[in-house]
Amino acid sequence: MAGQLEGRVALVTGASRGIGYYLARQLAAEGAHVVAVARTVGGLEELDDEIRAAGGSATLVPLDLSDMGGIDRLGGIIFERWKRLDALVLNAGALGILAPIGHIEAKVFDKTMTLNVDATWRLIRSVDPLLRQSDAGRAVFLSSGAAHSCKAFWGLYAATKAAGEAMIRSWANETENLPLRVNSVNPGATRTAMRALAMPGEDPDTLPRPSDVAAKILPLLLPTVTETGQLFDVRQDRFLRYRTPE
Repeated sequence: MAGQLEGRVALVTGASRGIGYYLARQLAAEGAHVVAVARTVGGLEELDDEIRAAGGSATLVPLDLSDMGGIDRLGGIIFERWKRLDALVLNAGALGILAPIGHIEAKVFDKTMTLNVDATWRLIRSVDPLLRQSDAGRAVFLSSGAAHSCKAFWGLYAATKAAGEAMIRSWANETENLPLRVNSVNPGATRTAMRALAMPGEDPDTLPRPSDVAAKILPLLLPTVTETGQLFDVRQDRFLRYRTPE
């Protein structure tokens, strides 16, 4: 698949580790210039070294996504430099806390909602005009099975991912007559730091590597994808169509 994104610009949030890190590397390997966003400068610098060593290019953006003004400025900077955006990966997110709904502290609830929901909306708002300038804009939102299973003690995280999927579906319906394709992804259990935090007793060797999961998501960001407003399940390696009420 080498070179399928040559000359294109891709924005990846949460790019300093996990699935976002490997998606950024794989996008760069396909020829895209990657705008890598994360709070952790060290992780971004490591990513940049890997991308450049492989002959790719990246722009590093150290940014806390709770900084809404920073998100707005990011869209402006991309417009000034490239006039468009070809791919968006909404990957950054926080687990919050696993606890009964009534026991969650307000500050924890607000912080998790800010990163997982508010920042997702703000990013969409900031780059939607840029994606519309692309001849084949592509966007994916990293969701979770928690949005649908709604298991006990997962209410906060589940609510944020359900809200994200709802925004993505509405966005897809708003843009269905444009070249822009927008989808959500359920990566499934993956060997990441967030998974270890949620499941501390789990053997990480039983889980897929984030690089392998990223490789399954990458095709959704190529110009060849035609689906929009759907949920891609990595474990099943296929789209699961949402049921639309009659």
